[in-house]
Order: sequence, then C-alpha cells, then structure tokens
Amino acid sequence: MVAYDLVIKGGSIATTEGVSTMDVAIYRGQIAALGWDLPPGRRTIDATGKLVLPGGVDAHCHIEQLSGGGLMNADTFETATRSAAFGGTTTVISFAAQHRRDSLLDVVRNYSDLAASGAVTDYAFHLWISDPTPQTLEHDLPQLIESGHRSIKIFMTYDRVRLLDEQVLDVMMVAREHGALVCAHAENHGMIKWMADRLVSRGYVEPKFHGVSHPRVCEIEAFERLIRFSQLLDQPIMLFHVSTAEGAAVIRRARGEGIKVFAETCPQYLFLTAQDLDRPGLEGAKWMCSPPPRSTADQNALWQALELGDLQVVSSDHAPYRFDESGKLSAGPNPDFKQIANGLPGLETRLPLLFDAMVSQGRSSLEKFVEITATAPAKIYGLHPRKGAIAVGADADIAIWNPDREVTFTDDGLHDNVGYNPFAGRTLRGWPEIVLRRGDVIVADGTLQAAPGSGQLQMRGRAASMRPAGILSPEFDPASNFGAQLL
Repeated sequence: MVAYDLVIKGGSIATTEGVSTMDVAIYRGQIAALGWDLPPGRRTIDATGKLVLPGGVDAHCHIEQLSGGGLMNADTFETATRSAAFGGTTTVISFAAQHRRDSLLDVVRNYSDLAASGAVTDYAFHLWISDPTPQTLEHDLPQLIESGHRSIKIFMTYDRVRLLDEQVLDVMMVAREHGALVCAHAENHGMIKWMADRLVSRGYVEPKFHGVSHPRVCEIEAFERLIRFSQLLDQPIMLFHVSTAEGAAVIRRARGEGIKVFAETCPQYLFLTAQDLDRPGLEGAKWMCSPPPRSTADQNALWQALELGDLQVVSSDHAPYRFDESGKLSAGPNPDFKQIANGLPGLETRLPLLFDAMVSQGRSSLEKFVEITATAPAKIYGLHPRKGAIAVGADADIAIWNPDREVTFTDDGLHDNVGYNPFAGRTLRGWPEIVLRRGDVIVADGTLQAAPGSGQLQMRGRAASMRPAGILSPEFDPASNFGAQLL
C-alpha cells in the first residue's frame, strides 16, 4: 500500500453541498481519499476545530499589467500571488493585455514568461482584446483559444482599449466558433466621457466626483446592449464587476429569458460606498475604482442577487496602484479625478471579508461562501474539477481556516506591493492559517513557504458555460432568414 504524502485530520470539510467532519488524504498533489480514520501519511496536519475549504479561485486580477491608460500596476506575479496565497486563494486568472498594434501571440508569450518566473499560486489568463485586426481574429485568437485560453476580455469604455459595437460582435463570433467565454467591462463610454468633461470644466475635480462621472445608467445601458449582442449570436457572456441594483435586475431578466449570461460582483461593491471617496485632499483616490462604489441599497441588492444566483461569483478585480507618483499620483501632486489611476488592491482581502460577512456574521452560509469564491468560478472558467472543490481526483488546493481568529486590517498588513489597504480598520473573524497548493504547503505560521515560479499555468477545456444555449435568433436561423447560412 502506497503511503499518503499528507493527511489532514479531523477538520470540517465544506463543499457547496454541505459540511462534514472527515480526513483528507493527499498523494502526488491530488486529493486521494476522503473518509474517517484514514491511515497516516508521511506528514499529518491536525485540523480539529478548523474548517477545511477549497482554495479560492480569483477570476479577475490585474497583475504585472500595463493599464488601458498606459500605467504599469504595482504588483509583480510574485507579490500579487504571494498576497493571494496569504488570503487563501490558490488560483488566479489575470489578463494578457493586448494594446493597439500588439501581436496577441507575443503578448501571451511574454506574459507567460513573467508568470512562470514569479507566481506562487496557479494561474490562467484572460485574453484581453484591444486591437481586433484580421490577424488577431482569424489567426491568433482562434489558435490561443484552442490551446486552452478559454476566456476573452473586452472593454466597452476607455479610449485606448474600447471596442466599437461591430468589433464586439466580431470577437463574440470568434468565441462562439472556437468555444470561449466573453467577459466584459460594460459601461457606456459616451456618458462617462461627457459627464467627466462637464464636471472638470466646472471645477469639480476631487476624487469624490469620480463616482458622479460614472452615472448608474451607464452600467444599465451597456449591460442591456451586450446582453442583446449575446442574444443575437447565442454567445455566452460574463459581466464583470456589477455595481448597481438596476444592473443586477437587468441580468435577472435576461437569464429569465434564457440568455446565457453570467455575472460577478466584487468586495468593493459589497463593503464600500460612494462616501468612501469623500475624504480630505486626494486621500479619496485610494478608493477610486471603475465602476465606482455606489450605495448601501445597492449593496443589499447585490447580496440578494448572490443568494438568488443572479450573480454567481465574487472576484477581487485586484488593480493595484500605490498612492504615490508611481501609481495614483502619476500625473503630479494635484491631479483631477480623470488623471488618477482607477483600481484597488483586493487579492488578499477578498476571502476574509466575505467569510466574516457570510459565515461569521451569518449573512449567508459556509456552503454559499465556498460556491461563490471557489467552485462557481472554477466551473464557469473551465478549471473544474481540478480546481474549486474538495473531491477525490481534484488538485489538493486547500485552505485551512480558523473560524474564531480575529484580525484587524491595517495599511501595512498585506503582502502585496501597494502600501495601503482600502479596508484598514475593519476587524474580521475567520482567517486562513494554512494554505496548500497541489498538496504543497505554501503558507503556514504566517510565512510563505513556496518559491517564486512554483505556480503552474492552467490550460482549460471548453466548459459548459462556454457553449451556446442553442436558441437561435431568427436572423441566424435558415428556416427564418430565407436560407442564409450565417453561422
């Protein structure tokens, strides 16, 4: 009989289906057995009184990436994934970001090299498309999708990266033909630009006016437009960072119509409001992100949408910029809000914030926590069953939580390279104390125990989420369009 490499004894294992106390045996990086009184392994971890949860899957992270505004963010793969690991996350999906005139193949090749030399968690890439040339659409994008990069990111706003409607449809058609999910930052570009210019011209330049420049309706309009593109082509989509009650309602209606729409929100929309930007001087810049935080009523609506399943995932949208001339203040000491980089750090804080709210404070359940932070993103993005679950045959990506440990966030307490924590001052109950990635302990005793570059790229197959729903628009049905073959 082959001895197990490691056995986690006596913990409470949580899945989306329930919680039970049993042992977890690990062999060659995978979960080999679940049961009671399993034979000892070469190493044993006593998890009595602890929770044994799947490692988190954070499907929306900007890491070592040039922004749409041309600014490099603060984190390398080493610092970002280190921070993720300390927060209980074992797999991240970041962006291989194509800018205008970039070869998409070169972008992915170069980005892969960065990740391979630095990541301590496992990782995958979204293909960020900003320049949908014939070379990109007819050669590079199909080749990359077929090789296992099964998700695409598009922007409907920001001058340097946004796609026009026709270009969005072109990208969606390639995704449909080759089996990928299209993810979108969906806000109405014209509304934002018009509002921002009007505010600045009248002297309203402080960070708090950033939120005013992103009117609620710009999210609603863009959601509706992209959903109708999805309906036309029968191509599944993921709407990133839902921030408003109305946006969640749009998604609910579309899913009720049978349109294959997935959606996420982020901790900043569940725990922050527009008032967090209203601080002296430029201090509010630390809380600037796009879309901006909204209101307490929106928070409640988003929590409800998560419980109902209208939103399936909570990702961090980790977009790290230091509060200095290298980041938020890159335009000088007195920028207007249009000149300040948008984004917050969140890789390390995502799971503890959600655990405290959902489990410790009783807003939801442990099973729902596991679902929205690990299992659902793994399934939607084609990482399941290797990732996102504690099951025989899955990778042994596990976070062992102390449900009673209290931690107070401070500005200098994270492990990224940002230098501040937008949630500083909050005291949370529940913390991941031991984290395993493919059976190796990578965090324990408050220290990192994994080498840079030990994370692995995760190529993905075509998941059910990426398949058309099978509901053809009349314009694409030869029985209704006079026999035209358009698909």
